[in-house]
Amino acid sequence: MKCLIRICALSAVLLSTYCVAQESVGSYPSKPVVVIAGIATGGGIDIEGRLYLKKMTEFLGQPFILDFKPGAAGTIGAGYVAKARPDGYTLLATTGGFTVFPAFYKDLSFDVMRDFAPISLMSERFSVLQVSQSFPAKTFPEYIAYVKANPGKVNFGTTGVGSITHLAGAWLHGATNTSVTFIPYKGNGPLMQELIAGRVDVSCGILTSSLPLVKAGKSRALAVLNDKRSKLFAGLQTVAEHGVTGYNYANWMGFLAPGATPAPLVNKLSDEFARTARSQEVVNVLESEGSIPVGSTPAQFRQLIALETSRWQKVVLENGIKLDE
Repeated sequence: MKCLIRICALSAVLLSTYCVAQESVGSYPSKPVVVIAGIATGGGIDIEGRLYLKKMTEFLGQPFILDFKPGAAGTIGAGYVAKARPDGYTLLATTGGFTVFPAFYKDLSFDVMRDFAPISLMSERFSVLQVSQSFPAKTFPEYIAYVKANPGKVNFGTTGVGSITHLAGAWLHGATNTSVTFIPYKGNGPLMQELIAGRVDVSCGILTSSLPLVKAGKSRALAVLNDKRSKLFAGLQTVAEHGVTGYNYANWMGFLAPGATPAPLVNKLSDEFARTARSQEVVNVLESEGSIPVGSTPAQFRQLIALETSRWQKVVLENGIKLDE
């Protein structure tokens, strides 16, 4: 009897998976698709995500709706999607902060590699290292020389302990054998105000929010943190060009599905998201905002997530970073 029950249960699971797979190559989507964001409204996912989902709605003929489930640095929204039915109707919109989770949260209810099926990396954002106008260094080599001569005395502002800006800064200074004091702020707005006032010496920020300050003479950009230059600031060299080998901090945005989502359905979604990333409307908006349109394959996106998850765990361990600092 127990054996018969197990066989029936297994058959039900296989039948459910078969039905999902069948729709993936046929009528999908036949109803609205909900895309979960684990942060509050008003951020990059809100603005950029709606741009992508508008095009997906046009391409596939069903609404792609952005729904916000903020809390616990984004882990609540991610956990919700990890446990959702793997039928393509519940997806996750996320940024590079997704790969930071395992470095800090040992009791996560999900595994970032096992419980998600990467769909497509949609964009990478240009970031720059910038200093206040009162800071002595005028170039990146001068900055490194100054920090080496004054270990621990330079204040590096971040958007919070354990934030992606904190980790990117820790990675950079570890790679250059330098030491700074990290100062956390509650968001980029307060941080930029302190940088302009000269109470913070240096920070790293998205190019689009930093460039207006640089052009207005309120801050000074020293280098691009990505491994390639930006068209918006073509004369600004990358840190890699300055000799920091292997450094490439590019915050990104992408979409994932629950881990058990059938491959045919993931591939269909990936193709459509890639088509969205290549659409002229999206390309124009992203490039004007200092982002790089991508539209990757699931395998490429999975490789990036694995690489960054390992990197941030190493950075956190080497620097002894704890969220309760």
